[in-house]
Amino acid sequence: MKFYDELKWRGLIKDEAGDDLADKLNNECVTFYWGTDPTADSLHLGHYSSLIMAKRLAKAGHHPILLVGGATGLIGDPRPTAEREIISKEKLNHNLESLKKQVTKIMNGNVEVVNNYDWFKGYEYTDVLRDVGKYITVNYLLNKDIIKRRLESGITFAEFAYTLIQGYDFLWLYQNKNCIMQVAGSDQWGNITTGIDLIKKKLGKDVYAFTMPLVTDKDGKKFGKSEGNALWLDENKTSSYELYQYLINVDDEMVISYLKIFTFLSVEEIKEIEKRHLENPGAREAHKILAREIITDLHGKESYEEALKISESLFNGNVKSFTEKEIKSAFSGLKPFEISEDKNIVDLLVESGSCSSKREAREFIQNGSITFNGDKVTDLNFLVKKELCLHDKYLIIRRGKKKYFLGIYN
Repeated sequence: MKFYDELKWRGLIKDEAGDDLADKLNNECVTFYWGTDPTADSLHLGHYSSLIMAKRLAKAGHHPILLVGGATGLIGDPRPTAEREIISKEKLNHNLESLKKQVTKIMNGNVEVVNNYDWFKGYEYTDVLRDVGKYITVNYLLNKDIIKRRLESGITFAEFAYTLIQGYDFLWLYQNKNCIMQVAGSDQWGNITTGIDLIKKKLGKDVYAFTMPLVTDKDGKKFGKSEGNALWLDENKTSSYELYQYLINVDDEMVISYLKIFTFLSVEEIKEIEKRHLENPGAREAHKILAREIITDLHGKESYEEALKISESLFNGNVKSFTEKEIKSAFSGLKPFEISEDKNIVDLLVESGSCSSKREAREFIQNGSITFNGDKVTDLNFLVKKELCLHDKYLIIRRGKKKYFLGIYN
């Protein structure tokens, strides 16, 4: 299977521009770019499809350029419902440097990073109108889907003109970096075509582009959203364990699609995994492989193995071997309760919120449903002492099979 055909098989191409795009991807080494505005100091899992696509293209011999929008980030691309909040230049520059480091690391150094502020900072407003605005009609802009959706509620001129800036980015990269292709998510197709048309009208040259379908779950919710919060690619913001939990719980009917999109496993390997998955979906083998591949690519084998250890230890109730770092990762989503003195287990269960009443606490203890730092507690007079804590500090209470509570002894 040729490279372009494999991309299609994986479901990675939606819109495309350029009559011989397949030939370019299969037989030449081209320079391409994809971009992101530095609205945060880390990319999130929703960005990962674009990031791994760039990595996939690079592995095939193409040259990747990441454009971090120091200029476009000052404006913000139009959202379907409302204008984006403007962030300070100081925050934007901090985010920009963070993203450069993050992407360079994930791409193993095989990426050129550029900032569009570098070519816009000395660009006179009248020159922009002459060099860009003269080639793009208002009617053309009004036909862009994102602009159409905002006309009734109102759209600022800054947002209206955003696509002109992104279009000029493609032109600048074409002229200065020999960049002949842009790759992005399908929501960027309108901005991509502005760049294509601008290059054609100004230079009489044809360039290439393709978009990837928006990655969602079976209900249409964006991939990488957990309870309304983004899952960050920065391990200090979202631990590998949190990523692991999200990935092994994705929809059964979507997991093979995600393996195609987010991993470098071969076509043959994925087909074999799919066969086993359909035979025994309860084993969740495909989910575990998805988690292994993504976490290893982002954070390395050691972080994946730590996430796996935490997951298996929590499932088995074996928490005694946890390092302090693993405790923090495992229970990062919990609000810990504090304890400052030795306390009877029944009283502690109630005060910590582990049980709603002393009667309920006694019932759980007598039924063997309470463990303290991995040990089952059946004695109603059990006294919780600091010397029993993990690392002289942490109290891990498990109620039943899955309900955990974290205490910190002060």
